[in-house]
Amino acid sequence: MTQKITVIGAGTMGSGIAQVAVEAGFQVSLVDTDRSFVDRGLANIRKFLGKKVEKGKLAQTALDDMLSRLTGATDTAAAVAGAAMVVEAVFEKFELKKEIFQKLDALCPPEVILASNTSTLSISSIAAVTKTPGRVIGTHYFSPVPAMRLVEVIRGKETTDATAERTVELCRKFGKTPIVVKDIPGFIVNRFLCLIYNEAADMIARGDSTAQDIDQAMKLGCNWPMGITEIIDLAGVDVCANAIEAMYQMTGEERYKPSPLFAKMLADKKLGRKTGEGFYKYDSK
Repeated sequence: MTQKITVIGAGTMGSGIAQVAVEAGFQVSLVDTDRSFVDRGLANIRKFLGKKVEKGKLAQTALDDMLSRLTGATDTAAAVAGAAMVVEAVFEKFELKKEIFQKLDALCPPEVILASNTSTLSISSIAAVTKTPGRVIGTHYFSPVPAMRLVEVIRGKETTDATAERTVELCRKFGKTPIVVKDIPGFIVNRFLCLIYNEAADMIARGDSTAQDIDQAMKLGCNWPMGITEIIDLAGVDVCANAIEAMYQMTGEERYKPSPLFAKMLADKKLGRKTGEGFYKYDSK
């Protein structure tokens, strides 16, 4: 019987995680609070997989099989039934994640792994709101999920060896390279990236440089495939701003204090590619 993965949150990250799981042969249920969010997430998955067919990287029969194993739902209880793992992929807000994990803990049998796609928040703190913290773990994917190979697997204070080992195994089946990291603020990648994002925003706000020149400098001087502000626009200005704010709240370190430019961009709805404008403007077609 095909194993089932349920993903909570049908945004960019959630739909990406759902896509790699369905491509790996799993039955997948994508869940959100509103049917329009679910439909948009499913449409994005169909779009990306359809492009693979157009390029000859995926057979139409394989696509049809994948789509037959992919469903969307707004009823969390029905969607998690029979799942081997439930992955939460919502906004980086602890209160929201707390509410979701309390609900999942009540709905899912003890053997079901409960994973959070948090990029900065403490897995131990998330696990503490449940009655079964040993099955709670972090799986931090990177955007765009289908293309990025790394997954940070974060063990909380009470995460069991069995949970960690099974999670690593599942991530590998998804075609990812998992690394197990400690439950420290920002884990590995975002401890560095939040500082870099913040410094780039401050440089632009002060008029020290432009987004274009910063990105060119990093691509040509450090051999990065994308520039800093290009990455922010791709991930979402709001997502990156929330991550920086979370790092600042958790560490209390001034170096993580969010640049005022992020607040301005959020107020102006300049959230990156998804809104058509962030540090750059994008063709809406």
